[in-house]
Amino acid sequence: MGSVGASVGEIEEVYRRRASGFFRLAYAHTGGADTARDAVQEGFANAVRGRASFRREGPIDAWVARCVINAAVDAARNREEVSAILEDEESAELSVDGDVMALRTAIRDLPTRQRDALFLRYYLDFDYAAIAAALGIEVGTVSATLHAARTSLRGSLQEVYR
Repeated sequence: MGSVGASVGEIEEVYRRRASGFFRLAYAHTGGADTARDAVQEGFANAVRGRASFRREGPIDAWVARCVINAAVDAARNREEVSAILEDEESAELSVDGDVMALRTAIRDLPTRQRDALFLRYYLDFDYAAIAAALGIEVGTVSATLHAARTSLRGSLQEVYR
């Protein structure tokens, strides 16, 4: 077994490859672009500060994803304190067609673990083992979680278009 801990260079390499995917993951939690960017930066800063705690039991990408998810959850909690009026104004400024809005709403309404699994799989191209490591679940649960998410999305979107 190799050394324990991650180097700053390893974390930087993950950032270069995965920053845009991690942004999408954070955005799914926070609902705001600026807040998501801040959460990604905070997640990577936490990874650098806590790099000695990386045990190399899974891919470094999954460990960093967990750091970003934790930062996004904290940021979302803080964002909830922002007034509903400001959030409504931000949403109204987006010029997105109905299909995209329906999909975004359906994804936003998924349980957190299902939403995270979808983003890790389809935006970050994580394999099931990396998703399991990032979310702290068994590999078999990843398959069931993704299946449930896709089934729920399919049902939600079919309801919208009836």
